[in-house]
Amino acid sequence: MKTLHRFILKSYLGPLVMTFFISMFILLMQFLWKYIDDLVGKGLEWDVIAELLLYASAGLVPMALPLATLLASLMTMGNLGENNELLAMKSAGISLPRIMIPLVFVTVLISSGAFFFSNNVLPYTNLRIASLLYSVKQQKPELIIKEGVFTNLIEGYSIKVADRNPKTSLLTNLLIYDHSDEQGNNTVTYADSGYMKPTSDQKFLVATLYNGYSYKEITDKKTPRKSPNSKYPAQKQYFEKQVIIFELRGFGLQRTDESFFKDSYQAMNLNQLSTTRDSLEKAFNAQSQTFSNNITRNNLMRNTSRDELNHKKVSQTSMNADSAFKALPQTQKQRAVDLALDYARSTKSYISATKDEFFHKRKYIARHRIEWNRKFTLSFACFVFFFIGAPLGAIIRKGGLGMPVIISVLFFIVYYIITITGEKFARELMWDATLGMWVSSFILLPLGIFLSYKATNDSSIMNADFYIGIGKKLKAIGISFVNKKKLVR
Repeated sequence: MKTLHRFILKSYLGPLVMTFFISMFILLMQFLWKYIDDLVGKGLEWDVIAELLLYASAGLVPMALPLATLLASLMTMGNLGENNELLAMKSAGISLPRIMIPLVFVTVLISSGAFFFSNNVLPYTNLRIASLLYSVKQQKPELIIKEGVFTNLIEGYSIKVADRNPKTSLLTNLLIYDHSDEQGNNTVTYADSGYMKPTSDQKFLVATLYNGYSYKEITDKKTPRKSPNSKYPAQKQYFEKQVIIFELRGFGLQRTDESFFKDSYQAMNLNQLSTTRDSLEKAFNAQSQTFSNNITRNNLMRNTSRDELNHKKVSQTSMNADSAFKALPQTQKQRAVDLALDYARSTKSYISATKDEFFHKRKYIARHRIEWNRKFTLSFACFVFFFIGAPLGAIIRKGGLGMPVIISVLFFIVYYIITITGEKFARELMWDATLGMWVSSFILLPLGIFLSYKATNDSSIMNADFYIGIGKKLKAIGISFVNKKKLVR
């Protein structure tokens, strides 16, 4: 490897790694902000949170990698231009395409790795994060005793407190109904004050009560409680301190079986998507043909003897429907009209219901086609963004995290908006799935080619002095035009 190539790679790989992790951190914070309501107050262990963040980070790579490629290439070429190193290379007879050769090879490797990641790693992480997020959302929240309302989070108990001291967590006027034996509220406990704290493993809730009494109704299992006049003995007990331990059932994380999500299109690779899509299209075509046959046989040509006529040779004769209708008696005319209206209404209802079903099935097939194309758009986006960032950095000749960050964010926002719009149109069957997923790359690729051409020819389109000079020329032309008008007058 030449010294020049090592220098270029060293200048590029550092910003690439840095910008990639910065992009991942920003996108991960966006993910946490989106699901913060589902995560807070669930009593999750640190390993569960770490696992969730790991899978979420893997799912954010398709957005972070193209942005990192754009920003790193823009910073690298901008730094080289700002420090006049790019000028020195060109003075030595080295053209810009030759300078970019090692970066092109790195971009090809990144694009290949992105395709492998999108096809093999991303489906697995999508499966795991979908299962884990569902498990977290289904988990019961951590027990919170609210003031003035009954809390029924603990199975078999209803708890109410009048007030809570925010500093000492002291509860006052506690009322606990025990119906764990499924015989009604047979046991009631009241206390002037007390504390309730869960154990460290979140499996039990320890209630320490002070100055109260418990009331328990004793029932006879042999005597049914049906008669309203029945009387039962009651037990009332006063206490100065009492400790009650509640078992917190179902408060731990119960992981959902991943098999429920394995049929999702986001959890499939290319081969699985192709196989599933072909099966769905065959089933859809078969159902369409059945629908067409049903419409023809049962709705448009309702004839009880049709099956018999299909097996016989019948001479074809033309018949005028208006003449045949006029030849009928008045009673049969009315009956024919009523039957025709019934057939029309039932046919319309059948077509409307089938239309909605077909629309949803076509959308489901489109989702598989969208996901199939997404495997390629990630790697191609890295390639396109490199040929936008590298020549643009050579033109503007500004490095660091100032101007390159602003330009990269603007380009990425444009790319993201076009991608989201195209994908939405494809999901709603307004565009073909291939067009919807590739439209952003097709729009930005000519821009990359144009910038590469301008950078190779040392264009000054991104130089402020270039536009200032154009403004001065236009101003001079305007002044001369005004002076000529004055002379004519």
